Amino acid sequence: MTPPAVENPGMEVHIHPFQLYSVYRKELKPLFLHTSPEFCMKELIASDEGFNKIFTLTYSFRDEPESPIHRPQFIMLEWYRKNERFESIMKDMEELIQYIIKNGPQRGLRLRDSISSSKIIKKTMQEIFQDELGIDILQYLDVASIKNLLNRFPEVPVPNSELEWDDYFFLLYLNKIEPSISKKYPLLMLSEFPAPLSALSTLKESDPRVCERFEVYINGIEVCNCFNELTNSSEQKRRFNDQSRLKNKIYNYDLPEPKSFYKTMDSGFPPCAGIALGVERILYTIFEVENPFYN
Repeated sequence: MTPPAVENPGMEVHIHPFQLYSVYRKELKPLFLHTSPEFCMKELIASDEGFNKIFTLTYSFRDEPESPIHRPQFIMLEWYRKNERFESIMKDMEELIQYIIKNGPQRGLRLRDSISSSKIIKKTMQEIFQDELGIDILQYLDVASIKNLLNRFPEVPVPNSELEWDDYFFLLYLNKIEPSISKKYPLLMLSEFPAPLSALSTLKESDPRVCERFEVYINGIEVCNCFNELTNSSEQKRRFNDQSRLKNKIYNYDLPEPKSFYKTMDSGFPPCAGIALGVERILYTIFEVENPFYN
């Protein structure tokens, strides 16, 4: 099990943690509940203990509104494969979904009507934009061009203030692409995100305009996120600095540096791939079971 209280809960800009408070001392502590066990798992896979394939099934915590697919504490299944690429985890996900669809009804769970088979459609982000909007999204990888692109869609609400590239992208994606995904693709594996969305993933050597990550959508809802993990320590720190800057700019707060994680990266992080999967989400999207472990 990974420890839930950590020095840094995760660096994603739009994911918010809970900070621990000492009732006895009446003060905030320099500890947070993790938003994902990722940093601790990476420390383990980088160790000299010989772990090549690891997983954890544990609670994660995020300070966000509750809904049928999200709550402040939720169960995350996360696993890593050392010296393997994210294509191996693509296969893991296909097999896991097939297993759930096959065995769930035997345990009294009723499949949603939309899940008529376990076949996953695979598309790249470039392909789905071309299919749905006739746009090559990889031609719009700077702020000015994607902002101008949004002028072609007056129905998309764009704030007057200046935004970051990923904000413009998700305005277009959430309003024009995701609605089509929910209608057309009950099971979709979406890969090769534009490079500005690389987060902790590597860029594709043959086409650095895209990064090596994928997500699976079931009935239009994202259930997992996988990275071919970044191993370059200096690049990792540069990206974290950018994320920290944006978090402060948008939400007016800072998180402490992930010093332990930096130490892991500096010691020589091995090639690997990792994935985080929301257990409640996958049960909800396949069987319409809401918050099965929580009242």
